[in-house]
Amino acid sequence: MAVTAKMVKELRDKTGAGMMDCKKALTETDGDLDKAVDWLREKGISKAAKKADRVAAEGLTAIEVNGNEAVIVEVNSETDFVAKNENFQNILGDIAKHLLANKPSSVEEALEQKINDEQTVQEYLTHAIAKIGEKISLRRFEIVEKTDNDVFGAYLHMGGRIGVLTVVEGSNDEELAKDVAMHAAAVNPRYVSRDEVSQEEVEREREVLKQQALNEGKPENIVEKMVEGRLGKYFEEICLLDQSFVKDSDQKVGKYVASKGGSVKTFVRYEVGEGMEKREDNFAEEVMSQVKK
Repeated sequence: MAVTAKMVKELRDKTGAGMMDCKKALTETDGDLDKAVDWLREKGISKAAKKADRVAAEGLTAIEVNGNEAVIVEVNSETDFVAKNENFQNILGDIAKHLLANKPSSVEEALEQKINDEQTVQEYLTHAIAKIGEKISLRRFEIVEKTDNDVFGAYLHMGGRIGVLTVVEGSNDEELAKDVAMHAAAVNPRYVSRDEVSQEEVEREREVLKQQALNEGKPENIVEKMVEGRLGKYFEEICLLDQSFVKDSDQKVGKYVASKGGSVKTFVRYEVGEGMEKREDNFAEEVMSQVKK
């Protein structure tokens, strides 16, 4: 019998499986909804859908470079164990290549794009979940472009727990750009330079520093000078160019890069799971629960 859009939607609502998987299940079972559910279960696909509400805050970052374009991406799993799995790393590589080739503007758009002749990215991940047994999700990515006058620097720390992509202008020294990426991985700056810090943030910090100085009992006539001095320290904490270079603490990053004939144009730093709620499971209890099934 002919498979209708309504039948596909009903099966999707029931199992959470992808559209193409639902259509195939209905085709294989001659439109029988219950048999289609069983077909998906047998393939492990509906089981994957049930994992969708789990927290996936582990995983890895990856960087893919092609000429003057590069992408940095974070893909999450539920456990660090799975992130170290070769299958997971292959999935990460496939997604990074897809993103760079197709340049979606958002994660939502990326998930709807075809990654191969048969599957969207979402369906590809659903199949991966069924195979690996954990929730796997595309969290974020950024596509970065450079000119022929720039150089990319790529650095993955601990196999991709932290990933940094930099663009250094006026240089073709990849080692220099990678050194800047390593620095950003270690020190975690929030901005390239002071120019990027909003006036609102500067004023808020200035007010906090002023109150701190007054609470310390400092005379008002010297508080302003103290605040400006401490504000300089604040910029050193959050601005890449103002930070002491990790490979040569006698030099600021900006001065070091300039001494090599370049300047830092931008950087993107991803740390796996940052800002996400981590799972606090008892591993022994989880193993025992699986054994008892």
